[in-house]
This record gives sequence, structure tokens and C-alpha cells, in this order.
Amino acid sequence: MQTQPKASHFIDGAYVEDTSGTPIDVIYPATGETIATVYAATPAIVDQAITAARKAQGAWAAMTGTERGRILRRAADIMRERNHDLSVLETYDTGKPYQETSVADATSGADALEYFGGIAASLTGEHIQLGEDWVYTRREPLGVCVGIGAWNYPTQIACWKGAPALACGNAIIFKPSETTPLCALKVAEILHEAGLPAGLYNVVQGMGEVGASLVTDPRIDKVSLTGSVPTGRKVYAAAAEGIKHVTMELGGKSPMIVFEDADIENAISGAILGNFYSSGQVCSNGTRVFVHRDIKEVFLKRLAERLENAVIGDPMDPETSFGPMVSKRQMDIALGYIEKGKAEGARLVFGGNAIDGAGFYMQPTVFADVTDDMTIAREEIFGPVMSVLDFEDEDDVMTRANDTEFGLSAGVFTRDLTRAHRVAAKFEAGTCYINTYNDAPVEAPFGGMKNSGVGRENSKAAIEHYSQLKSVYVRMGDLEAPF
Repeated sequence: MQTQPKASHFIDGAYVEDTSGTPIDVIYPATGETIATVYAATPAIVDQAITAARKAQGAWAAMTGTERGRILRRAADIMRERNHDLSVLETYDTGKPYQETSVADATSGADALEYFGGIAASLTGEHIQLGEDWVYTRREPLGVCVGIGAWNYPTQIACWKGAPALACGNAIIFKPSETTPLCALKVAEILHEAGLPAGLYNVVQGMGEVGASLVTDPRIDKVSLTGSVPTGRKVYAAAAEGIKHVTMELGGKSPMIVFEDADIENAISGAILGNFYSSGQVCSNGTRVFVHRDIKEVFLKRLAERLENAVIGDPMDPETSFGPMVSKRQMDIALGYIEKGKAEGARLVFGGNAIDGAGFYMQPTVFADVTDDMTIAREEIFGPVMSVLDFEDEDDVMTRANDTEFGLSAGVFTRDLTRAHRVAAKFEAGTCYINTYNDAPVEAPFGGMKNSGVGRENSKAAIEHYSQLKSVYVRMGDLEAPF
């Protein structure tokens, strides 16, 4: 497959190149080889993208929601038709196994385009009767939005931000992570092929300084970031300076509570999905697994047996179920946390090592006897490292589960329906799960509390974050004044 894109950027409906920008090598995580090179956006490229977006946005906003939605739904159909090629590209970009990308990435992006395309025509205001006077509201676009993506789900995030922005009548400029720059270009290409007018979905490459130049530009009306808490703080502050609308989808150190009556196999499935899917590189992962003391050893024994079934290898092989980390840097960070876990007295019960050979492979890793004050239980690792903690009392485990600066996700496994909903209500997290983990359908809001972010992605809730309400008061009679 051709991995070198036609050009680094997609602006005003066409590929655009400017080789005077800083070169960014695209590394295939399975081999460590350079598979493409793109160039960071120069100030001229950034200005070109913003100018194109502002020029195109007004006519797009003037179209009916039905007309906008038709284009988004057509793009969704094209994405599904090309799912294989898009999944292969996602695997090259991220290293995630094709077994995973073929069902979770371009398909999720297509779902977002279809969903927001489907509701674009329903974005109406309301009529408020006040005696013989009345008020009506109009839902209007914000203008030009900036999306800043993370490297773990480059296709999905490009659509999760682009679809609601476009449905509401905005233009968007998307900056992918410099680690995974390839997939968003294909999203832009497909949207344009589906009939999206030029200038409405632009992609520019670059590192932090390119993102900063976009966020601080006075012509930008909204910023949506998926990334780490430290990055979020910087972007939030910069956006606040310009009083811009903001959505922040940041990190987590999410709890997963397994009660003594849980279905063990389902709970272990949840722990695997919440720690080792995408080699652990998922912001919502339930990396603090609180297991009731009565079933802890049974849980650990069966978990280790099932982890032996992980097929680690070439991510392009459909049989492979566990791929490399996205980069050597990310692998080294995760391995560093494993050493901290050992040093602080956690019991290593599975994995713990890098895997020899090409690429950035490491073993899925499980620590038991983890205490709340250990580094591996406090800090986001963003790698395949699970911490198993003991508990006996529900009130106690709820206090411990919520004792974190983060609040992205949380999960509970139990057969007791009343307890399940009671626990979910007490979780201080924006996205919670009962007897499952990490499901993220576009129909449901996704986002965090506390330091894990502000705003929501997906569902009707996202419309609130990509549009604004205008109230119009209509007086039907004469207007009195004091003089």
C-alpha cells in the first residue's frame, strides 16, 4: 500500500505541499521503519487554511441542514466501502492490529458522519410564547473550529470532531498528532469526494507550535482537543485568552470495580478491553482494577490464563490481537512505570518486559497487591499496564475509586442490579459502564469530569458544543418607555 501521501496538507479542497516546513517522519511501529515523511505547516500554510475556512463557512452555514447532512452521509458510505484500505492505513499509522482497526476505526468515523449527517436537519430553535409577545431561538454555527487530534485514534478523532462541526454549519481545520499524520488526510479527501465544498475541512500537519498558532489566531472560534491533561491546560488557557469555545477530552486513571458476585469471565473481558485493547493506549482505560478480596486470586489466575492467548505479532496479520506501542518513546514511558511498580512493592503477576526484535513491542503487564499511593495507581501510563487492587467494602472502594484528579470513565461488574446503578451514580466520571467497558457508540455522550475535560463529544450533546443559540424577542404591541 502507498503510505506516502500526495502532500502534507489538505487545504481548500486540494492537497498542498510546502517542503520548507520541518520534516516529520512517519514511523511504522511494527518495524521502526520510516514509511512516509510530511512537513509541518509553515505560518503561510496555517494562514492559507484559516483563510480558506473563513471564506467557505458562510455559504455552508446558509445551506439547509438536510443538504449538509446528505454530504456527510455520503462520506460515511464511502468510508465503509473503503474500510479495508483505511484500516490498513490506520495500522501503518498507529501499529494497532488490523483485527482491531478493521472494526473500530474507520467504521467508528463513518458512524459519526452518518449520525451527525442524520440529525443535521433537526437542528432547530424553539418558539416561546409570552402572552401576545413571543421569543424564538436560532441555532447558529460558531464559525471556524480547530480540532487537535491524539495519536491513538487518528481516523476516529478526525471524524468525531469534524462531523458535528460540519453538521452545525461550521468549517474545521484539523491538526493530527505529528505521530500519526496520515489518516486525517484520507478523511478530508473522502469528504471532498462526497461533495463537501472546498475549504470546509482542512488538514494541517505539525507539532505543538502549529497547534498553538491555530488556537491563538483571532479568526478561530472554537477549539476541540483530544490529548493529555498538561497539553489540555495549555490549550485551554490559550483559548480562554481569546474567549473561544472549548471542548477538552483529556486523560484518565479510571477505576473498574469487580464485586464478588460478578461473572468472572465477563469481568476479565472488561479488564482486558479496558487495559490491553490498542496496547493499552486508550484515554478511558480502566487501569485501576479493584477486585473483591474473595475472588482476587481466582481472577488473577484466570486473567493470566487468558493473557497467554494474546497473539502478539505482525499487526497486518488478521490473527494478531496485540500489537506494538505507537512509538519507542511511549514504550519506554510504559516500561519506566513497570520499574516503578516493582520498586514500590507491587507484585508482578504477568508480563513486564519489552519484546526483543524489530518494532516497539512489550508484553501485556499485570500488577497485583497494588496500593492506592503507588505511582502506577496514581499516574496515567497510557500503555498495557494493569494495576489490581484489593477491596472488601463498597463504601470504602467508592471513596478510593474517586480519589483521583481524573474523572473520564469508570466501570462496575456485578450481578446485583441495584448495586450496579448505585455505584454508577456515585462514580465521579463522565462515562460509566455496567458489566462492560470502553463501549463508545456515537449515539452516547463521551467526555470527562474533573481534570479529564470539559464538554462532550458524540450524541446530541455535541451539538451544544459546535453551535450557539440566538434569542429573538418579538413585541406584538406598542412599546412603552419612561419618557
